[in-house]
Amino acid sequence: MANLTETPFYLNGLHFSCTRCSSCCRHEPGYVFLSINDIELLAEGLKMQYTDIVDKYCRWVSLPGAGKRLSLKEKQGFDCIFWQDGCIVYQNRPIQCRSFPFWESSLRSAKAWEALSCPGIGCGTHYSREQIDNCLEKQKMEPIITRVA
Repeated sequence: MANLTETPFYLNGLHFSCTRCSSCCRHEPGYVFLSINDIELLAEGLKMQYTDIVDKYCRWVSLPGAGKRLSLKEKQGFDCIFWQDGCIVYQNRPIQCRSFPFWESSLRSAKAWEALSCPGIGCGTHYSREQIDNCLEKQKMEPIITRVA
């Protein structure tokens, strides 16, 4: 696990349950970076061709020192392109969405975890360290689509 301490703060696990409030999907700018598997899942769920998904729902985002990364577009007001009274691709949503809030950046420290503005943090389902580490590993197994700027 890159950049995490040997003994992470979540050694005894963490509690999280999605409340389906959609605050992670709306109202604030952000990126949902995509893997090849993400595009394939979206294409399957929407019954579209891979290239049509990229053309219609994606954009290339330039990041300093990281080239360009493929991300979902946002609607005006920063809602996710797939948000419409809820996620219309929930069963086929990208790994970044499926794995929230168990992202490396959120798990760097208890302070980073607690800083997440999500009503599901600290509530409901208990996730063991092993489950959290497995989630991080799955994310690494699906690298983000990039291209040289």
